[in-house]
Amino acid sequence: MIKGRFMTVKTKKYKIVQIGNSKGIRLPKEVMKKYGFSESLIVEELEDGLLLKRTDKKLSWSETYKAMAREREEWSDFEVTLQDGIEKDGFDTEEI
Repeated sequence: MIKGRFMTVKTKKYKIVQIGNSKGIRLPKEVMKKYGFSESLIVEELEDGLLLKRTDKKLSWSETYKAMAREREEWSDFEVTLQDGIEKDGFDTEEI
């Protein structure tokens, strides 16, 4: 285990195994569950190795709306931009 300035890195060794005409690694069930891997994952190729990342599930419009509602963001600043006078800036798209 390496303790860095910002994170702790655990190193594990896995065997490369034959999978049909290809080769691959088998990840233990515990590792799959811990990092949220399911049917697929993202592999980032770095200079010194590969980084495995979970694919983030895309939310439906309904799920997105519910997630945004839970955040209870403050949107009052947006009203100020609606009244900033940009419509009087001399640029009229109708004249183009």
